[in-house]
Amino acid sequence: MLMSGLSGNEIYCLAQKGWAPGNIVVGNSVYSLGLLRGITSGLKTLAGGEIGSITQLISDGRHAAISRLEEEAVREGAQGLTGVVSELKPVGNLMEFLAVGSAIRGSEHPGPFFSTACSGQDLFCQIDAGYEPRHFVIGNVAYALGIGRGLAGSLKVIARRGEVKEFSDMYNHTRHLALERLELEAAERGCNAVVDITTRILPFGPGVREMIMVGTGSHNPVLGQPKVPVTSELTGEELWNLTQLGYAPLRLVLGTSVYALGFVGGLSAFFQSFARREINEVTRLVYDARANCLAHIEREAEDIRADGVIGIKVFIYEIGNGLVEVMAIGTAIRKHASVATQSDQLIPQAIIRDRDTFFDFAPQLQGMQPRNLERK
Repeated sequence: MLMSGLSGNEIYCLAQKGWAPGNIVVGNSVYSLGLLRGITSGLKTLAGGEIGSITQLISDGRHAAISRLEEEAVREGAQGLTGVVSELKPVGNLMEFLAVGSAIRGSEHPGPFFSTACSGQDLFCQIDAGYEPRHFVIGNVAYALGIGRGLAGSLKVIARRGEVKEFSDMYNHTRHLALERLELEAAERGCNAVVDITTRILPFGPGVREMIMVGTGSHNPVLGQPKVPVTSELTGEELWNLTQLGYAPLRLVLGTSVYALGFVGGLSAFFQSFARREINEVTRLVYDARANCLAHIEREAEDIRADGVIGIKVFIYEIGNGLVEVMAIGTAIRKHASVATQSDQLIPQAIIRDRDTFFDFAPQLQGMQPRNLERK
């Protein structure tokens, strides 16, 4: 009996490329941080920045779960995996790394086994746009703000309004470090592109965060062999439409700015909040942070001679009293004469987004976030 995590739309789209659904498969790995690593990491959090031992532990755990997922799929006679997700969650004093995906089979495809992060719809679009899947790839970094940076940053917050460079530099460094590791893993697997990238920031113990990027390492013969694989966070249909217009992605670009109101600005804004009027200090603060953040990605795009940046998303977070973080992320693109889609029109099923039909609000009431492991 078929037991698949694929939806009807995904099955239809994959069938157009000669793929049939297989069963849902799972791989996991349970780790202990260990006393020694715990002490070492605790000391490192005082200085701030990346915590190498935690980064390595998380990377090892995620890759072990992915390897077991792929081994199970191969045992079942699958030729590929799609919709792969990588999760971690606490189990008592331990940490479980969990990987879930849906196996697919295709008699018309004698090529090597592959795994992808994308949905069936996205995979159809990517293949039709010339991006053949190779392997699910990961780039991550575990980091802590640290007392050193925190103290310097706190003094800056009190002293004056403006960008807190200590925070901005660390946030920008960690985000780019995760991207570089994603690119390296893709290159090691013979890929010249990573598509369908998603980015998450997850808690991992007191004062520690993991930034993780996952995507589908692919190969598009018309892109040649660039020094660094092409990276893109565009959805499958966006990538297809971009290819139809004669453009190719160059690199995912991102930038972060952390700004502070400062003591004077904060006090002024506090008193103004009693009246119904615009809070000019806060308005200007967020405006400046956004402009600085967008300038970061514009400079990155200019450095790689891009024609433009599309799909830009801007996120604003309050990360402390009087502190805001603004992050911008997008895909730099360039005109490419050789890219082309296999189909003249994109089928309607490829742009339909599957909707959830089961909702569990109990974890939210307990301060937790529910996870859907079967689909991104």
